[in-house]
Amino acid sequence: MTTASAPYDFVIAGGGTAGWMCAAALARFTPPGSRIALVESEAIGTVGVGEATIPQIHLFNGALGLDEAEFLRETKGSFKLGISFDGWLREGESYMHAFGNVGRALGTLPFQHYWLRAKRLGLAKPLQRYSLNELAARTMRMQRGRTQAGQEMPYAYHFDAGLYANYLRRYAEARGVERVEGVIEHVALDGESGAIAALRLDGNRELPGRFFFDCTGFRALLIGEALGTGFDDWSHVLPCDRAMAVPCAGGGDFTPFTRSIARQAGWQWRIPLQHRIGNGLVYSSAHLSDDEASATLLANLDGEPQGDLRPIRFTTGKRRVHWQANCLALGLAAGFMEPLESTSIHLVQSAISRFLAVMPAEGEASPAARDWFNGQAAFEWERIRDFLILHYTANRREGEPFWDHVRHMALPETLVAKLALWREAGFIHREHEELFTEVGWFQVLAGQGVEAEGYNPLADALPEADLAAMLAQTEAALVEQVKPMPRHLDFLADYVGAQSAKEPA
Repeated sequence: MTTASAPYDFVIAGGGTAGWMCAAALARFTPPGSRIALVESEAIGTVGVGEATIPQIHLFNGALGLDEAEFLRETKGSFKLGISFDGWLREGESYMHAFGNVGRALGTLPFQHYWLRAKRLGLAKPLQRYSLNELAARTMRMQRGRTQAGQEMPYAYHFDAGLYANYLRRYAEARGVERVEGVIEHVALDGESGAIAALRLDGNRELPGRFFFDCTGFRALLIGEALGTGFDDWSHVLPCDRAMAVPCAGGGDFTPFTRSIARQAGWQWRIPLQHRIGNGLVYSSAHLSDDEASATLLANLDGEPQGDLRPIRFTTGKRRVHWQANCLALGLAAGFMEPLESTSIHLVQSAISRFLAVMPAEGEASPAARDWFNGQAAFEWERIRDFLILHYTANRREGEPFWDHVRHMALPETLVAKLALWREAGFIHREHEELFTEVGWFQVLAGQGVEAEGYNPLADALPEADLAAMLAQTEAALVEQVKPMPRHLDFLADYVGAQSAKEPA
């Protein structure tokens, strides 16, 4: 057995997006002299279909000091202002969960109460008319920073996840991370503590370490197989368990937003990149066969498929604890939630940030630090779960077996409570630091047709004429701010020199 001369401070098991995000962050933030190794095998593929993000990725890229234009060039990226949900309420209807503000608050009340009152009076237009991001997105426009009127337009990215991992690999290796080519054949545990002592690789090699990150994907080789942490199965409330993915040639609109298109037994994603469009169909195998899923996806592409369809099987849920002993699970090893709201990369990012906040000096952390981490992770995952369930349960696609099933599911108590507050008086409460804001919940509740029976009576203090004027002025101001914005295609090309981003013929 060939053993490294001394234990590494950090050993990352697995590459892909999660592994190389972890390696880059450790290389950037751990003390000088920290020894970091990442073991992966060219023979083992990664899932890597998540190509859409949310604005929090700016925090991660910014912390690493990445140049945005270079990052977009290297990852063939484009801009994202929100997610369009097509057919989720009914066939032929669409709404958007756009980033940024919707309308404007007045006094102590958020906008939704004035909109709900105006809707009852017949004065309100669809919510999209009061969202800067949605107005820009629907007209294929994009800009960075504040508008001429000083309003922020937050954005995220679409990018090739494989290219992002390669980009971060170069970043990490340039800062001393050692990549070890090999297949993990065994996880050796310490006989006394039960913590991980080393990874045994093919070729009779051993990689000892003080702290380990499990980025081994669905297999969860360290956190699951070796340490035996349990798994919380959420398939009873998020029953999709399959995906088909395939890129295709560019075609259609070069949208600065992700499309989520409801299909017979699930939904299809569409993500435009500079060099291709990322596509996939997420579905329930109890309601749709693999052959039917393949046919559905191939029939709804904007261009010729580039490669074979890639089937993915999954169970929605999470590890009961993400940090056990001296091992932290990241990415698919920590759990899986379908990419309906583009949260996969964010969950890796937030876990890394949380770990760095309580990083142990040597190896295993204190029980208090681990308990805090695991409690925060569980809260974050559960609240994201509830938000995803909302999209499904509030559909009105009656007569379709899958959609009828999800509309009548028993819901988590946390979601039931949130829906009750909304239905009673249009109230939305963001608990602690849950990921999705009141504005995000507002857009999906309204878009999915979940009616609020009332609103805060303080909204009645505004005279009806003033309410109408406020809505009209808000809409007009947003339209004027969008008008001078360049097209997404042109803006991207000017910003990064993206010659491969072309309008379809």
